[in-house]
Amino acid sequence: MAPSLRTVVRRTGLRPLVGTLDSVVRWVAVSELEDPTPYLEGDELLLTTGMRLEGDFTQYVARLVTRGVAGLALGVGLSHEEVPPALLAAATEAGLPLLEVPRETPFIEVGKAVSDLLAAEQYDEITRAFAAQGRLTRAALRTEGPYAVIDRLAKEVGGWAALLDEHGEVRHATRAAKAEAAARELARLRGEHGVWRGGGANGRPPASLALSGPDEHVVLRPLGGGPRPRGFFVVGASRAFSPVTQTVINAAGSLLTLAVEQGGAQREAERRVRSAVLGLLLDGGKGEGRAGAACVERARAVLAPLGGRLPEEPVVVLAVAGDALDAVEPHAFTARLPEAVRVPEAARLPDAASLGSLVVVLVAAAEAEKVAALAEGTVGMSAPSAYGELPGALDQARRAFESGRDGLVRFADLAGQGLLTLLDPAAAQAFAAALLAPLTRYGSRADLIESLRAYIGSNGHWDAAAQRLGIHRHTLRYRMKRVTELLGRDLDDPGVRAELWIALAATSSACPPGSSRSSPS
Repeated sequence: MAPSLRTVVRRTGLRPLVGTLDSVVRWVAVSELEDPTPYLEGDELLLTTGMRLEGDFTQYVARLVTRGVAGLALGVGLSHEEVPPALLAAATEAGLPLLEVPRETPFIEVGKAVSDLLAAEQYDEITRAFAAQGRLTRAALRTEGPYAVIDRLAKEVGGWAALLDEHGEVRHATRAAKAEAAARELARLRGEHGVWRGGGANGRPPASLALSGPDEHVVLRPLGGGPRPRGFFVVGASRAFSPVTQTVINAAGSLLTLAVEQGGAQREAERRVRSAVLGLLLDGGKGEGRAGAACVERARAVLAPLGGRLPEEPVVVLAVAGDALDAVEPHAFTARLPEAVRVPEAARLPDAASLGSLVVVLVAAAEAEKVAALAEGTVGMSAPSAYGELPGALDQARRAFESGRDGLVRFADLAGQGLLTLLDPAAAQAFAAALLAPLTRYGSRADLIESLRAYIGSNGHWDAAAQRLGIHRHTLRYRMKRVTELLGRDLDDPGVRAELWIALAATSSACPPGSSRSSPS
């Protein structure tokens, strides 16, 4: 802060005549002009010998007051042997601080004194800023980490501070902090679809947001060095932030950014460990007896140093989208499924590679519903299982997740709706097209497919199938003989019938709404 006029008087020997000495002096200006105000900015101590000042001083003083000068100092002994009474009266009337510069005091001495005071004040500000940075750094080294930095920052600015996560949720706030109001303002500034009001073309928020009002000054800043903020911190005080305070706020922002980035790196490392543990558990699920149990024990041993643990059996597997990881992670064992994880051949589907984009959650059966409610979007849930059955449970959860429904999808409910719901639609329809191709290519005899559908749907009973079609049973026998010849398959073979039933059901599920085609059953 700049020195006051009182401090300048003590350092220079100027003699106060009228007015208070509380105004700050940011510079010294010397001028003999009748109107020096075009060359002034305000808060200057104006020195003059008054060589052009005579008569009425009212307008001269009024212009200086309007410009906001810190004071007027008249050097005596050259143009004026003493301060003119008219100048004293005008300064008293306008409230302008008026001082006398003794003849033996050079103007340059006053200028040097003010310059030294300003330099000392700047040095003091730098010293205080360094001291505050040291206190913030020591706070960052405490076990509370970012929370301790926020607490220290509030003390340094003489106000309050709060830490928000990347979604704008308040994570920590000091006493009397207006954190919720700041979070609402942050949500407003973020706008729809994450487009920041006042942000740059790259979609990032501004480097600093001033949310000041008449009685409070508030600054909100993003944290993190990447394209997406990792969090925010907000600080407020009843008075405007000085340059020293701004430096302290900048230092706090750097320490908080370092903390969240280091925390993110550690979190990612722990996630990679959990993915490796999940791979170990899935490998153990392929083993028998002691081998599988040994894998589970090794997995528990790997998690123990990280403070993690596996749920007790029976466990339920949840499959959720990757963006639900942050919401579920604090409440259960979660892991991104490694791309190297192999799904058992018996459970593999053509699109099994898509497993790598899912997040897998292992949770005790009693807690499954509660944890599933934490994730938004589709959540696939397996049946309860032992760790030795984990590969199959994972496949159940993934199939439920990929069912195309919203919300919680239990595999048990999915499995009760027919075999086709467990098959990939595109693969099933391709299989059906290939198997039934000889019939569809047989001229315009589409009645062969409908006759086959009725025959299989009636479990091979000629009379029931013929009645269903509204034809004579001999006609149906002729058609089935032709189907056998075209397909080159024995319709009395249960395996052949099963394949044809799946093919016919797949073509039925592909029919557009309003089609008259019936189910094979």
